[in-house]
Amino acid sequence: MRKISVMILGILFAFIGKAQINPATGKFNSPAKANDHFMMQVSSDHWMDAPDSIQTKTKNNSRGVNVYAMYDKAFKGNPKFSIAFGVGIGTSNIYFDKMSVNINGTTPQLGFNNLDTVARFSKYKVSTAYAEIPVEFRFFSNPKNPNKSIKVALGAKVGTLINAHTKGKTLLNGVGTTINQFSQKITAKGYFNTTRIAATARVGYGNFSVFGSYNLTTMFKENVAANIKLLQFGLCISGL
Repeated sequence: MRKISVMILGILFAFIGKAQINPATGKFNSPAKANDHFMMQVSSDHWMDAPDSIQTKTKNNSRGVNVYAMYDKAFKGNPKFSIAFGVGIGTSNIYFDKMSVNINGTTPQLGFNNLDTVARFSKYKVSTAYAEIPVEFRFFSNPKNPNKSIKVALGAKVGTLINAHTKGKTLLNGVGTTINQFSQKITAKGYFNTTRIAATARVGYGNFSVFGSYNLTTMFKENVAANIKLLQFGLCISGL
């Protein structure tokens, strides 16, 4: 995850480096005429179409962070509309209660282990990170002043898996008493679908919007697990 954080910061600083400061105003000029060249999304994450045996074990605090640098090209005939595309990183963390996932297993099917009465971790999650190319069809009600504009965007993104791991913290016994502060991280991509395609949507005002993203592809390869798809929705901060 540290490497992924470095990549996210690299995307941000590389983009800011292309911006120039207007000496008259002291503000950044965007490297293109349109806006929303940088987007950061904080999401609530959910595994859709998971069987009840898994769904009941996921926690409501599952979350993700997505960061993108975008190039936005306004339509010449109507600057209220534009097409944007870019690059970025999309991450997701699904938290489980009294369950482990054998992502480094050797069996044909991915194992989800119910740990209600045996030793388990107090905190346990499955994390994924994708390098992504998002595309959006955008509408700005006031393209001359995007910070006071209603914004609507529909699009899609395609990504390739760069990291998948589980992480557990604080080992408990079968009745929930702490044994020790042991933590464990296991990295493996064998069961995961390494290509992700998702439909996206945003609506908001100024630099803030709400967004949604729904996977059109499954989280895991065919026949190794249920046809689980990731749903993300939350807050998007955009600008530059």
